Amino acid sequence: MKRKIYLGLAANLLREIFRSATEPTREQFPQYLACVGPFRTVRGARFMRDFGMNNPHCQCVRDAERLGKKYNA
Repeated sequence: MKRKIYLGLAANLLREIFRSATEPTREQFPQYLACVGPFRTVRGARFMRDFGMNNPHCQCVRDAERLGKKYNA
């Protein structure tokens, strides 16, 4: 099974990109308060990680993928 790309959001504002073959749950990844994804590309996940916080132009995965491609993040 293909491992999809997710962004994990931790309590200390840490944002970490990881891969998972199944949809992440709290039991599988207790270190994260929330997960965003799945992303199609690592570039989209990196854009969301680096520029997504409090960015009104980057509200969802599709926005991150589009903006990551546009700005080549």
